[in-house]
Amino acid sequence: MNAFLFPGQGSQFVGMAQDLFEENEAARSVLERANTVLDFDLTDIMFGSGHEEDADADKARLTQTENTQPALFVHSMAVMSALPSHASTPKMVAGHSLGEYSALAAAGAISFEEGLRMVRLRGELMAKAGDIRPGAMAAILGMADADVESVCSDACGDGIVQPANFNSPGQIVISGDVDAVDRAIVLAGERGARRALKLPVSGAFHSPLMDFAREGLAEGLAALDIRTPSCPVYLNVTAEPTTDPTEIRERLVEQLTSPVRWAQALVAMQRDGATTFAEVGAGSVLSGLVKRTLGRDVDTLSFSTAADLQAA
Repeated sequence: MNAFLFPGQGSQFVGMAQDLFEENEAARSVLERANTVLDFDLTDIMFGSGHEEDADADKARLTQTENTQPALFVHSMAVMSALPSHASTPKMVAGHSLGEYSALAAAGAISFEEGLRMVRLRGELMAKAGDIRPGAMAAILGMADADVESVCSDACGDGIVQPANFNSPGQIVISGDVDAVDRAIVLAGERGARRALKLPVSGAFHSPLMDFAREGLAEGLAALDIRTPSCPVYLNVTAEPTTDPTEIRERLVEQLTSPVRWAQALVAMQRDGATTFAEVGAGSVLSGLVKRTLGRDVDTLSFSTAADLQAA
């Protein structure tokens, strides 16, 4: 049984989807439609200028949260449009953070146009929340989930810090106030973490520091037409499947300030019969997390480039 996975922030790169635009008519149509829906050239931000002297500026522009999120969503949707019909019908889907919106669109729960406007709004709100209350995130490697939770609890005297992404066993991202994250990094090192390092992000995603964004996102989601998906969607907040539009809407709001239980969702998908995991969109980060979580012998596919589609 095939499961489709959709990447979130961190998988973007300058030049993303440019080969799809140039070589695949279906993907090009999706990318052009994105420019029309947003009323600006998202593809210019995704592709970059192509000049080496502009590399830093191109990367900085793409890395802005309000640009990154629609870029990743559109890349995934462009790939979905270009997959051959025999390979484009998932039995279950999941998306990492922003990727949850891509998963919903792939399962027919939301339209491309409404989903794109929603992720642009989400990115704008999260960027604003990061400006209002600056925070930090850090990766903690080589510690058990419970030990990272204990570190966060003990570091909270310096502010808020909590697990943000349970990516795979021994790879957890924490998020919160700068001082609290710094304290947690020190404590993790003292308690045996293999490595603890700050991440280059613009806000404390999946923590209470994103509270500013909740009201605006809830308003946007209230107006979003969410239909029953064609297959179960494994939610970030619960790590369990649902096809209930009401629950999907509620969990998308909760997701802003709650941990992404990615490793737990992968385990649940395998429990429910997934044997092949196909990553759809930019990069292959999620394929690596599947291997680290479920074992090296689990079948994974990555559909990111025009070459990947030709191989399909």
